[in-house]
Amino acid sequence: MSITVNIHQALRHLINNQATAEVSGTTVGECLADLVRQFPCIETKLFNKKGKLLHYVDIYVNLESSYPEELAKPVMDGDKLSITLMIAGG
Repeated sequence: MSITVNIHQALRHLINNQATAEVSGTTVGECLADLVRQFPCIETKLFNKKGKLLHYVDIYVNLESSYPEELAKPVMDGDKLSITLMIAGG
């Protein structure tokens, strides 16, 4: 199963400056685990020490938020995930 992950620009330096990555899995969590397997440096930018998404990370599946299911949300072959960072400034 092939899923495309769109990587937020602030994280691209962790995956060889790629805008996207191909992963496999049947849930958002499995797909992100495959992304971390391929690019271990991204793990601490997505997950806390308990394996939960960081509070400022949001995952979209085909442009729809994965909340409230988040990591348990099912995905299908050909879906597109987007990693977004809720960044505030002033």
